[in-house]
Amino acid sequence: QVQLVESGGGLVQAGGSLRLSCAASGRTFSSYAMGWFRQAPGKEREFVAAISWSDDTYYAGSVKGRFAISRDNTKNTVYLQMNSLKPEDTAVYYCAADQGVVATNSGAYDYWGQGTQVTVSS
Repeated sequence: QVQLVESGGGLVQAGGSLRLSCAASGRTFSSYAMGWFRQAPGKEREFVAAISWSDDTYYAGSVKGRFAISRDNTKNTVYLQMNSLKPEDTAVYYCAADQGVVATNSGAYDYWGQGTQVTVSS
């Protein structure tokens, strides 16, 4: 069992930056692929970024070049650095853990955090 706790969300102006963190419990964190997803009001949950156990990274086209995912296995934590934020980035951001290979579809992930709200004002 893995428990995930996100933090770092908040209100920011367009063009600003935020860094989300996701702390994981468990001793096998380094073997999990980790992902970030988001869900805006009235919309389906969508893939944002993912990182494999070997640090390969993947991004949605809408955030590529602006967001960066990273992990620190010594702290059991995955990060999402978000730069040049836009109002359309406003959503609840979720962290997820995948026991298998890294994936961009939410159905592949086994564990989810409770989410953290990110609001970008224009």
